[in-house]
Amino acid sequence: MIEIDVHGLTQNEAKNKITQILKSANKNVYMIRIIHGYHNGTALRNMIRKSFRKHPRVERIEIGMNQGVTELILKGGLQ
Repeated sequence: MIEIDVHGLTQNEAKNKITQILKSANKNVYMIRIIHGYHNGTALRNMIRKSFRKHPRVERIEIGMNQGVTELILKGGLQ
């Protein structure tokens, strides 16, 4: 699992950072946990969930009890 924090980034900066991690993530990585927060609005959360929903490496998006976190479950990763 990889965990990244995109608090304080613009939507474009966050998207670029997540895309880079998806490109460089080892095939054994099964999940990327993205901490985006929600107290200052939902723009980052919404962008992440929309932009990466159909990414070729993402099998599904999981939304937990914490509204400030989105998890990307990757295809072919070991769980």
